[in-house]
Amino acid sequence: MIRLQFSGERIYSTSPDAFSLYEKSHLGEKKKGKIEYYLVEALYLVTEKKAIIFSGKKEISEESLLKKLRRTDKDIETKFAAFRDLRKRGYIVKTALKFGAEFRVYDKGIKPGEKHARWILYTVKENKTLKWHDFAAKNRVAHSTKKNLLIAIIDEEGDVSYYEVAWLRP
Repeated sequence: MIRLQFSGERIYSTSPDAFSLYEKSHLGEKKKGKIEYYLVEALYLVTEKKAIIFSGKKEISEESLLKKLRRTDKDIETKFAAFRDLRKRGYIVKTALKFGAEFRVYDKGIKPGEKHARWILYTVKENKTLKWHDFAAKNRVAHSTKKNLLIAIIDEEGDVSYYEVAWLRP
């Protein structure tokens, strides 16, 4: 079981198991002698019973962690549903904040750094409206970064449907 430390808005581990998991499954990022986790990665590890999380010396329950994360990111559950689904399907999922998207998704068997991600993923709740202007902007970002746009629509039960958008040449 990996021991995670919650400090401010950062979640990290110095556990040898965290480094081993990083090498095997690319969860987290190596930074200055520790593995740092994005919020969804830490939530995934906790919900999958691969990690326990502490704030100082106090263990944080899964429910308390989710409450804390909601304060930082009101869409954490929507993002998490897509992240968890893709990880369970065998994809490597990394953040895509610098692209203005939720995630980069790598084809199965591709390691980040070896090749580029195939998709930029945006998540949206089923009952939300996505305007054409927003859709076009997201598609343009994907195209300019040589990736396909993947939109994950999460329904009320947490089930995920994916729509891939790719440019075609006539």
